[in-house]
Amino acid sequence: MNKMNLATLGIIILIILGFVWIICFDNVDKGDNKIIDKERKVISYDEIKGVWLSYLDLSSMLKGKNEREFRKNISQAIEKVEEMGLNTLVVQVRPFSDALYESKYYPWSMYCAGVEGKSPGYDPLEIILEESHSRNIRVEAWINPYRVRSDSEKLPLSSTNPASKWIEEDSDNIIKYNNGIYYNPGKEEARQLIVNGVKEIVENYEVDGIHFDDYFYPSSDDSIDKKAYEEYISSGGDLDLSSWRRENVNILVKQVYSAIKEINSKVAFGISPQGSMSNNYNNQFIDVEKWVQNPGYIDYICPQVYYGFLNDNSDFQKVIEEFNALITEPTVKLYMGLSVYKIGAEDTWAGNGKDEWKSSTDILKRQVEASRRLEKYDGTLLFRYDSLFNPSSEVKGQIENEKESLKSIFK
Repeated sequence: MNKMNLATLGIIILIILGFVWIICFDNVDKGDNKIIDKERKVISYDEIKGVWLSYLDLSSMLKGKNEREFRKNISQAIEKVEEMGLNTLVVQVRPFSDALYESKYYPWSMYCAGVEGKSPGYDPLEIILEESHSRNIRVEAWINPYRVRSDSEKLPLSSTNPASKWIEEDSDNIIKYNNGIYYNPGKEEARQLIVNGVKEIVENYEVDGIHFDDYFYPSSDDSIDKKAYEEYISSGGDLDLSSWRRENVNILVKQVYSAIKEINSKVAFGISPQGSMSNNYNNQFIDVEKWVQNPGYIDYICPQVYYGFLNDNSDFQKVIEEFNALITEPTVKLYMGLSVYKIGAEDTWAGNGKDEWKSSTDILKRQVEASRRLEKYDGTLLFRYDSLFNPSSEVKGQIENEKESLKSIFK
């Protein structure tokens, strides 16, 4: 074979290899040094049995630790989760407009290396996913979409925090209230930042779900977003302030849902609102009814039903039945958020039922059993990890009894 034929053959082989590459990776998205299959399978269970792993829980495992130390800590934590009969971790990866993962939109969380914007030298979320998935534990990335700083969180913002620029510009993309800082739900630029942050997680990490909790509008005060509302009215809008606020949140929820499903239809999106429907609607400005009665908003709702059976104001049974009756969209599932942290403590606002949590040894078990009798029930989430696995000495014995009761129906 002459040199010309060899050269021609080489070119043909390269062309064929190029087509093979395109075909093989046509359904793959490339992040920063990551290649995630868009149609990858996620871990799923008929009944979700999970625990919230908050930034407070993670802080002692993560802050100032090297990769080996953190991997050891999180592995031990996941072992406890598995031994408990749980199958899902809801991990707080963005508590304050930051990231416990490598992000191009948000700075490294100060809970990683002690200073916002400083890399720990490894990717905590990636390690959590590796250690969890090796044990068939689902992982949902828990995000606080709007909160930049709470009124009690007074640490300085890094220059790379997207809120910093808007604060310097006195932009309406930011709401300041009671020393707290929040992204403005009524501003499209702020919403797009949140959506982009969700997209990069689903594109770059093998998460099984995205989770929002109950932080939406920081206040019902009319003045916090006055300028944005006036702009809306000037442009021809006709909704009253409360309805406009709820619609702003609806827009974000729908955008997030669509963004997730466009990347991978199997990744779940759920929200955990407060247990009080009136508070959700009138103070948080979220329309839970709309989300659970229409497609295209959420895959599950997980109300925080942090009440006992004897609560005079909001008894557990009544609240879970209300949420069960609210759901009419067949694709929306119902999980119950239960309060481990109340065990052993007085329930201040429960009226005559204030002592219910102080002596019980199986209230969580009874709450799961009551929830399982509901038509729409599909799972339970426990708040939170340290309350369950690292309780104070005063309630440790009672917590152990509660755990044993729960394990009897979870294992």
